[in-house]
Amino acid sequence: MLVLAVDTATPAVTAGVVLVGGAGPEVLAQRVTVDARAHGELLTPHVLAALADAGRSLADVAAIVCGVGPGPFTGLRAGIATAAALGHALDVPTHPVCSLDAIAAGTDEPLLVTTDARRRELYWATYEGGVRTAGPGVDRPADVAAQLAGGRRRAGTSLYADLLAVEHTGAEYPTPAGLVAAAGDALAGPGEPLVPLYLRRPDATVPGSRKRVTAP
Repeated sequence: MLVLAVDTATPAVTAGVVLVGGAGPEVLAQRVTVDARAHGELLTPHVLAALADAGRSLADVAAIVCGVGPGPFTGLRAGIATAAALGHALDVPTHPVCSLDAIAAGTDEPLLVTTDARRRELYWATYEGGVRTAGPGVDRPADVAAQLAGGRRRAGTSLYADLLAVEHTGAEYPTPAGLVAAAGDALAGPGEPLVPLYLRRPDATVPGSRKRVTAP
């Protein structure tokens, strides 16, 4: 099975082509650019370039795995909208995965995964034996530090290293291999809608009723 994996939940614009089956997942090609302002501009070219590098075409894709956050609204919706549109056009299943799970994939040690939530906050989740044990959540770095009990190392963003002073694994962003690993056995299923993991209420609010203006 040829799987297209994409993620835009972090500053990395990620697209990769992964062959699933046989001895295990094999990344045939990937394109990754770290640019928090270029998700919408670069994702589709990255998808097409990764397919070309792998010697494949969109017609060969049998499933799509998409990181659905948590992440900032603008970047996150670029990946989800692209993956959903491709899934519909190609008539192939789409599989949502938590982007933090993709960063943690392949590591069995106690782990804290964090990504930048902006507003001086972090998205976070903890893992034991490769399984998420808490989160995803969004909190201030000082509050996230409480999740470091049990000798956990850290993955994801290295922001606020002064407060989260533990060893970093070096894994900063979701990879195509991690995204497919996070999807796991779900790849054999029919797929699910790509619903974003928004952990904050939107800034925009519905306007209230207009105030009555009285004559002077």
